[in-house]
Amino acid sequence: MTPNIAPKGSRSELRNRARMLVSCPDQPGIVAAVSRFLFEHEANIVQSDQYTIDPEGGMFYIRLEFDLDNLDARRDQLKTEFAKVADRFSMEWTINRAGRKKRLAIFVSKEDHALLELLWQWQAGDLEAEIAMVISNHNDLRGLVESFGIPYHHIPVTADTKAEAERSQLELVVDKVDAVVLARYMQIISPKFIEHFANRIINIHHSFLPAFVGGKPYAQAYNRGVKIIGATAHYVTEELDGGPIIEQDVQRVSHRDNVDDLKRIGRHIERIVLARAVSWHVEDRVIVHGNKTVVFN
Repeated sequence: MTPNIAPKGSRSELRNRARMLVSCPDQPGIVAAVSRFLFEHEANIVQSDQYTIDPEGGMFYIRLEFDLDNLDARRDQLKTEFAKVADRFSMEWTINRAGRKKRLAIFVSKEDHALLELLWQWQAGDLEAEIAMVISNHNDLRGLVESFGIPYHHIPVTADTKAEAERSQLELVVDKVDAVVLARYMQIISPKFIEHFANRIINIHHSFLPAFVGGKPYAQAYNRGVKIIGATAHYVTEELDGGPIIEQDVQRVSHRDNVDDLKRIGRHIERIVLARAVSWHVEDRVIVHGNKTVVFN
C-alpha cells in the first residue's frame, strides 16, 4: 500500500461534459423535447439511457451525458431555460458537471472491510469521487485512514452523548460533502441528520433486505437455516433498513457454515455491493422515485 497517493487520471477531458437525470409521467414527446433543447443549445449528446415503468400512465426515466463548450459559464443559463421544458412535462430533474468529483464523508466503526474497498478503489482511480474525510466513533482505524492522506475524525458516541455527537458530525459535513457513506458504521442515524442528506446517505446492510432487518442479521440467517446470504446497499431513511435499495448481491451457503462462516463470506459481499452503490451514486446513475430506485449501470 502506497501512502498519500490520490487517484490518478486527469478529468480535463470531462470539463465540458454534463449529466442530466430526468423522471416524469410517461407521455409522448419527452425524448424529442429534451433532445431538441440540447441541440438548440449546441450540446452534443454522447450517451443516453431511458426506461419506462408503463407507457400507459407509468413513470419515465432518462439519463443523458452531453458535451457543451464553455459549460461552466453556460450551465446556470442552461438550467434556467430547461426549467421551461421541465414544467411542461412535470419533470423532476438535475444537471450535474461530470468533471466535478463528488465529495464523500465515510462513517465507520471498528470493522475495516467496507472502508478498505472504497479506499482501494479511490486510490486506483476507479471511484470517481473525493474522499473528504472519515468519521468514526472509535479510534481503531485512524492509522489506516491517515496512511492514505485522508483526514480522520474521532467522535465517540454513547447513548447519553449521541445528540451532541451528531451535532459535531453535522458541523464537519454539512455544506462540505455531497454524500455520506455508512461503511458498517453500526449506529442509527437520526431523522434530523437525514434531513440534511435526503437520498444522499448510503448504508450497507449485511443481509439481503427485506430479510433480517436490524441487528445481528447473520445470526438471524443462521437460526433460520438459509441457503443464500446477501448484502444490500440502500439510501437511509427514517425507517430502519427500509430505504430505497441501490444494489444487492448474494452467495450460496450451507448447513456446514456457522455464524462466523456467514460473517466471513458476507464481508466480501458487503464490500463489493457498497462500492458499486457508491460508484453509481457519484456517477449520477441513480434516480430515486418513492421507495425504489432506477439504476442506469
